[in-house]
This record gives sequence, C-alpha cells and structure tokens, in this order.
Amino acid sequence: MTVQPPKPSSHAVITGQWEPSTTDRAAGRVPGFGVITNIVNGGIECGHGHDNCVADRIGFYKRYCNIFGIGYGGNLDCYKQSPFA
Repeated sequence: MTVQPPKPSSHAVITGQWEPSTTDRAAGRVPGFGVITNIVNGGIECGHGHDNCVADRIGFYKRYCNIFGIGYGGNLDCYKQSPFA
C-alpha cells in the first residue's frame, strides 16, 4: 500500500493509478503483474531471464484469477525488467 521510492505502491499498480515514467518504460517496467513482482522482489527475481520463482508466482496469480473469474491482464513476468534502483 505504501510507496517506497523509487518503487510505486503495488496498490497503485493494481488499481491502474500508476503511470510509468520514461525511465520505467525504458527499463521494461510497465503496468501488470510483472511489475508487482518487481516491486516485491525485483532485485532477486527480475531482469535475468526466466526464473522459477517468478514462474511459480505467475501460476499462483493465474490460479486465483481463475477462482475469482477475472482476467490476468498483460505483462505477467519481469524476466526482462530492470529492478527498481
């Protein structure tokens, strides 16, 4: 819920309130579940290609989206996103 600069809050991303900066877009950080992973654990899981932890997190996310009958949206992974500084 709380912004931790330079990271936006996960809440702002989920609710569509976050607008990525030019720097964010250049780093591959665009709205979607992938940037949530980047906010939470980007320094470990993002920016180095396929990561099993990220793949598992996406699987859990999809499972709960299916249970609630909602779409996944785009940008599910952070494989090519640079972590927030």
